[in-house]
Amino acid sequence: MGELILIRHGQTEWSLSGQHAGRTDVPLTGAGEASAKALAPRLARRPLAGVFSSPLSRAMRTAELAGLAGVRPDPDLAEWDYGGYEGLTAAQIRKGRPGWDLWRDGVIPGDADHPGERLEQVVARTDAVLDRIRPLLNDGDVAVVAHGHLARVLTVRWLGLHASAGRLLGHPHPGTLSFLATEDGQPFISAWNVP
Repeated sequence: MGELILIRHGQTEWSLSGQHAGRTDVPLTGAGEASAKALAPRLARRPLAGVFSSPLSRAMRTAELAGLAGVRPDPDLAEWDYGGYEGLTAAQIRKGRPGWDLWRDGVIPGDADHPGERLEQVVARTDAVLDRIRPLLNDGDVAVVAHGHLARVLTVRWLGLHASAGRLLGHPHPGTLSFLATEDGQPFISAWNVP
């Protein structure tokens, strides 16, 4: 059985500043493009049975620069919709909401473009992605280009855990790879945050 290769999109100005970039289509920085290109040699050695990406340009551009072919945009791989917290850092959010934790407290509604999303809604999307990907793993690896929080939810759901366990994983760094696998029918993380 193949591995699920999670690719965090390359650096953006907002990932650099720590701003929550859910549905805002923030482009890659020069460093983000360079880190995406650096993934190409490692990914070229992997037989891929499928490649999926968030439809946001930072993810699609990462896939392109990493040399991935046959990329299928999947709206279920878009980042968590942060609603009224879109564009804010955690420190800015905590000024008005002391002790705020995304995993426990969620987000507040935003405007029409950023209505916000509950954790359960993100879970439904990642579970749907996993249902589509699992059969493909019988034919090789599957690559997924996505976002930080979305990748954490997808990972803990791969492991069969409640989505709030995503807080236990370190945030995947931009332009890195993580590998999810199975051994004796049991899911595990074989690598996390590999540059």
